[in-house]
Amino acid sequence: MSKIVLGFSGGVDSAVSAVLLQKAGYEVHGLYLDNTDERTRLEAVEAAARMGIELTVIDVRQELDEKVCTPFCESYLRGETPNPCILCNPAVKFRALLAEADRIGAEQVSTGHYARVENGMLYKGRPANDQSYMLCRLRRGQVARVVLPLGRYEKKEVRALAESFGLPAAHKPDSMEICFVPDKNYVNWIAQRRTLPGPGDFVLHGEVVGRHEGIFRYTVGQRKSGLIDGRKVYVSRIDPAGNTVELALWEELFKREVTARDFNWLIDVPSGPIRASVRVRHTKWEEPTCTVTALPGGGVHIECDEPVRAPAPGQSAVLYDGERVLGGGFITDAK
Repeated sequence: MSKIVLGFSGGVDSAVSAVLLQKAGYEVHGLYLDNTDERTRLEAVEAAARMGIELTVIDVRQELDEKVCTPFCESYLRGETPNPCILCNPAVKFRALLAEADRIGAEQVSTGHYARVENGMLYKGRPANDQSYMLCRLRRGQVARVVLPLGRYEKKEVRALAESFGLPAAHKPDSMEICFVPDKNYVNWIAQRRTLPGPGDFVLHGEVVGRHEGIFRYTVGQRKSGLIDGRKVYVSRIDPAGNTVELALWEELFKREVTARDFNWLIDVPSGPIRASVRVRHTKWEEPTCTVTALPGGGVHIECDEPVRAPAPGQSAVLYDGERVLGGGFITDAK
């Protein structure tokens, strides 16, 4: 029986993953990454005990702060829109899982992500719950050791499986979006860690049209409340140096060219342009085809066949070949 280390929280996804892995013949060892409160940790410990799973608990607060929280904070203050899960997965979560696997002599690790790994390659999960976007920065060596048992299921099917397995987690609410911001108020969270910039100007087509309450409250593509000259307007650019939020009309948000830095390739770096499709945010519906060119210094230039809505600096541009993930990098610019 092969050992496998499963990221285990006691929620429905990790609990069903544990049962599916056991049914597939694995000896499941759970790993709980402790970064919240004692109640949540005890719930995971109790769930593992009920399921007969050996559970190791490790405190990842320091690693999370260094690799995720601090970059998250700094990114927002640069006027960007970071995705903390994309930062966390390779640098904290999967790194910890693989370290524990090496410690106990397990070849593979697992999580409850809705994506697939086949023959060392990362693929989309079912459209309704696909989380492959969030895994775009896993290294090829990490992907090669990953098993994702939920990749062929939708969330509603996983809850039905939990019911059939008699798991109390069947009706447990989904986990919070940002695990280190328990009240979901990231503005207050940033304010406790950094001195925040003050109010500044809203600018539309070169003219000041109002005042904003701080650049960290906005993201590219977000609608501004109210109307200007009877029309809806949206955030198109955030300028931290000038402390301004630039606005645009809906039709002005769409861009054909996107540049991304620090691209993590899950294939050999292409020597010339390749065809792919791209997601510029975690979405189910927007994935235009494009031509991609690798740039010196580790970036990429993406030219979309159809304009893509509001690519936001700091978000990830993730490339696909059909259902296969080719890699992802951080958006720096769009035009």
